[in-house]
Amino acid sequence: MGDQDLGDRSVEAARRQPVARNNNDALLVERIRARDMVAFEELYRGYYDRLARFVLKRVHRPHLVEEVVNDTLMVVWDHTDSFKGDSRLSTWIFGIAYRKSMKALRNHQDPMEDENAESQVSPELSPEDNLGRRRNRELLLEAMEGLSVEHREVLELTYFQEFGYQEIADIMSCPVGTVKTRMFHARRQLRRLLDGTLPDWI
Repeated sequence: MGDQDLGDRSVEAARRQPVARNNNDALLVERIRARDMVAFEELYRGYYDRLARFVLKRVHRPHLVEEVVNDTLMVVWDHTDSFKGDSRLSTWIFGIAYRKSMKALRNHQDPMEDENAESQVSPELSPEDNLGRRRNRELLLEAMEGLSVEHREVLELTYFQEFGYQEIADIMSCPVGTVKTRMFHARRQLRRLLDGTLPDWI
């Protein structure tokens, strides 16, 4: 088999990956629409931890996290018909979680608690690497506190949740151009706040 054949097969495989992912999403949604509890439990287990971290970064109130995540997944259970398949299933679910988080913030004005979710260390890294990684994250998060809510959101969704611009636009219910503009200004302000620190992050 020649190099050209290998290259063609690699390109074709890359093209098929999103299709396979979307097919799996569609199958899972169809099972949930049919009130398949096993399918819903599969989705629940697969998304709960990610959603909990996502929600905590928005509400900053650990006691609200479970409520918001469960409200989000209840919407998924009750309204699977509203998922049309024109985006990733995760984009749709995180969009629901975003709106539920904003609603929870409006409804709960109690003082925010300081969570330590980002202080966990990775067992695969050396103590020195863990310390450096934790310090870099702390510097970045501290600098992000100096940004507006909208600018923090696009940075969080891009760098920590790894969503693309179109997906962020879907989650935040705004045009893609707005997301790009917010990202431009967020990165510019973040560079100023970091003052040359952590250039590789931004």
